[in-house]
Amino acid sequence: MLKGASQGGLSASVVKVLALSILWQVAASAQVAAGTQAAASPQAAAGTQAAANTQDQKSCWLRDGVSPAKSLVYLLCEQGGLMVTTDDGTTWSNRSTGAKGHLRNIEFSDANHGFAVGDDGLLIATADGGKTWEPRKTGVTENLTAIQFLGQSGWVTGYDGVILHSTDGGLTWAPQTTGTKESFENVFFLDAQRGWAVGWAGMILRTTDGGKTWQQARTDSAQWSLTSVFFRDANNGWVVGFSGQILRSRDGGVTWTAQTSPVRSSLSSILFGSSNRGWITADDSLLVSDDGGETWKDTKVADQLFLCQLITVNGSPWAIGQLGVLRQTGPGAAWKKIESLVPDDPLKDSYTNTITAPGKSN
Repeated sequence: MLKGASQGGLSASVVKVLALSILWQVAASAQVAAGTQAAASPQAAAGTQAAANTQDQKSCWLRDGVSPAKSLVYLLCEQGGLMVTTDDGTTWSNRSTGAKGHLRNIEFSDANHGFAVGDDGLLIATADGGKTWEPRKTGVTENLTAIQFLGQSGWVTGYDGVILHSTDGGLTWAPQTTGTKESFENVFFLDAQRGWAVGWAGMILRTTDGGKTWQQARTDSAQWSLTSVFFRDANNGWVVGFSGQILRSRDGGVTWTAQTSPVRSSLSSILFGSSNRGWITADDSLLVSDDGGETWKDTKVADQLFLCQLITVNGSPWAIGQLGVLRQTGPGAAWKKIESLVPDDPLKDSYTNTITAPGKSN
């Protein structure tokens, strides 16, 4: 994923994430082993596997979120669950997408109509606020990483240069020609015509015709893989990525220059508010800009949540991490953890059967 030669090894944040993943898998294996020491028959083995699958479905590592209406928030669990609040985070309910395989990104066009994308070309849709979900054919088997809708037009990015486009509200999807096999991590459209996609090895693409054609805007300033892109208007945009990398464009993404970053950890998401204040998620901190993205300062957070995504809820930013969510209630206010949200609680409601990508067996 790195562009060029090694630059001192993996960043500390990447090591932390890898360590957390290993610990989680060891704990899960130990939990299964503790209850199945005497399992010897095929029937017992089948029961053990079923128990392991059930435990995985009950786990929740938060990956993404969206707020399509006032005080309504959907948070996506990697393992296929949803955590939903209708009162700005005071109370939460649990729902299941029934998806088999890891989910990565979620998008709602209104309070009821939503989509989630994940591994092996999986794209699922709901028309009733996440109570029931059904798969949609994508025609690809690559991992899908991000999805965005503007009206009836939608775009999905994925591994190996995949960008998909829908013109009918997500009913059908068709590939767009990107001219690259680099994997994409994020997509951002300012309107139905102007969009940007970023990914591995410093890859930046831009389009001015809704993705009918994509132009590569690779720059020498992009030394590492890129994870998130945001444009405040048609000219001013930012891209963030590995090793604290922040890139700035003033010409619609045609050219990019590197900004001074206060950290060397991996940066995963960027967002600007209506007052032109900006935020970037790092592993264990938030970068904040009070001057429209010209300079950035590092703000430490009290909880180690492995922050990965930023969304806007009722005009205020929320920072989503694998292990919880922080929110800021006003400019300059402290970031506070939402204590009512417990993402590793068992999913209490199960509305659907298991869903896999069309054409793939369970």
